[in-house]
Amino acid sequence: MKITCVGGGPAGLYTAVLLRLADPAHEVTVVERNPAGVTHGWGVVFWQELLEALRAGDPTTAEQIADAAFAWSGQDVDVEGSGRVSRPSGGYGIGRRHLLDILAERARGLGVRLAFEHEVGPGARPDADLVVAADGAGSAFRRAGDFGASVEVGANQYVWLGTTRVVDPFLFAFVRSPAGWLWCHAYGYDEGHSTFIVECPPATWRGLGLDRLDAAASLALLERLFARHLDGHPLISPGGDPDAPLPWLAFRTVHCARWSDGDVVLVGDAAHTTHFAIGSGTTLALEDAIALVRALGEEPDTAAALARYERERRAALAPRRRDAAHSARWLEDVERYIDLDLPVFEAVLHRRRSAIVPRVPPRLYVRARAVAERHGIARVLWDQAAVARRLLAGRDGA
Repeated sequence: MKITCVGGGPAGLYTAVLLRLADPAHEVTVVERNPAGVTHGWGVVFWQELLEALRAGDPTTAEQIADAAFAWSGQDVDVEGSGRVSRPSGGYGIGRRHLLDILAERARGLGVRLAFEHEVGPGARPDADLVVAADGAGSAFRRAGDFGASVEVGANQYVWLGTTRVVDPFLFAFVRSPAGWLWCHAYGYDEGHSTFIVECPPATWRGLGLDRLDAAASLALLERLFARHLDGHPLISPGGDPDAPLPWLAFRTVHCARWSDGDVVLVGDAAHTTHFAIGSGTTLALEDAIALVRALGEEPDTAAALARYERERRAALAPRRRDAAHSARWLEDVERYIDLDLPVFEAVLHRRRSAIVPRVPPRLYVRARAVAERHGIARVLWDQAAVARRLLAGRDGA
């Protein structure tokens, strides 16, 4: 087949790698509108399960990613005025540019044609039997095609920043400002850098003037607010116009009724997005690539392969998309929990993926869950809202 992957991010590049490994007769091109080496974002996170999936798909790529990964251990929650608690955890970070370099070199070595600074779109379709639209959350192919797409916009504002402070373990730090609370999701991704995502409610964002301040003034303000966690290190912006505000965003959750339209198929953020609070975006994109290429190799025709790909990935995505939605809503309602005793706050933050957390007084939730775990009640039962409501009916503790 002649296949063009539109977008030189993880989904497009890894799809191209797997296509050439599956059948060297495939003529595969990756088209990327940006120059080589240019990317957005800092480091991304992933877990051991992804490494195992990558080893099954392409051991060479997997080992290169494993060798380049920064392993972090533990998770700290720090609330200004309350202290800090730690929880065992573990995962990996890797610089997004480093990840893309690994994938691009592997693709090139397998005979994939890489075309940087090359714009294609629905109005200038590539000459291909199949177009893999890996062009991100703002996908032009999705907008132009018949995918039944909709976008749900979150309430909170957030911005992706970097820092030279190596953050290990993973850190949730909540700080109080004159305009309200704001917090970071921070983690190391190499020996000299960390990703530092700042998130806050819109009232805090506007109250601090972050919607109006230029980038330099915004960074200076955020460095003062998070000074205790930065330990003298600077925050680094993604670049752009220094006189413009930082590139704050409200998270956009993409939903598609269909992931393929004729000879175009969506992968990664073009097909679906999951809130960064569960750190799965890159993992899901790479898993999409694995499932798509496997289906193309095992089904009798392209239409059947695309149907199978969508069916399998929707089923695999469903629980993680629910987790992400619950996590995002919890963070939008963080002021309900922020004045709790720190151990209780940390416990409900850790369980923010549960559908029942917002429906139960937080202290009661923590006590009831502790009782459930002591008595061996299965997690799958505990996390059913109907069961929880029966257990907690009539109780109004806080």
